[in-house]
Amino acid sequence: MMGHAGMAAIAVRRLRPTDRPATAGPFTPQARPRLRAVRADERPPPAPEEFRNVLGHFASGVTVITAPAAEGEPPAGFACQSFSSLSLDPPLVVFMVARTSTTWPRIARAGVFCANILGSGQGPLCRGFAVRSSQTADKFTGVRYEGAPVTGSPRIEDVPAWVDCTIHAVHTAGDHLIVVGRVEALGVDESAAGAGPLLFHRGTFGTFDGFGPHGD
Repeated sequence: MMGHAGMAAIAVRRLRPTDRPATAGPFTPQARPRLRAVRADERPPPAPEEFRNVLGHFASGVTVITAPAAEGEPPAGFACQSFSSLSLDPPLVVFMVARTSTTWPRIARAGVFCANILGSGQGPLCRGFAVRSSQTADKFTGVRYEGAPVTGSPRIEDVPAWVDCTIHAVHTAGDHLIVVGRVEALGVDESAAGAGPLLFHRGTFGTFDGFGPHGD
């Protein structure tokens, strides 16, 4: 069976745009898609601005995806709203990340990650991890965390829930990557979960007003 390092090497090969120099691991450029002109009787694809505006009406939860530090580097982490459950048997989760992400290559090399599910009031924490950073920047300054039980990825204190994973598969999809994680451990902090979830909708953070013990 392929280990974490082997899966990470595959992920690294798939994650770099062809116009950026390779920084680690082997890299095989992907074939360019075949292009053709849009016919007069065809509708052109939606503009990115329209796509972003319409899809912004879909509210989502917010996570911080983290990975353990490599030698000479701080831990890796970035804010992610595309996290979701995928499969019960085997237990799989999924998140999407831009191919231009500067944090993802470090997570790919680690071969593991922890999804920290954020709660109401943790918008400032999310913003701290949403900034684009260099390889040496430490987004964890002032953030309390401990290693997740299986992978050692940062498990941030006071988050309502966390999911500790190994990278199971990575698929390309346009300008993003689809990262599938196999769940190795997970848990809930009941004291933090009671405040409800942090939501992202139309470019701003919000909360679920109807949240309660029975969903009413």
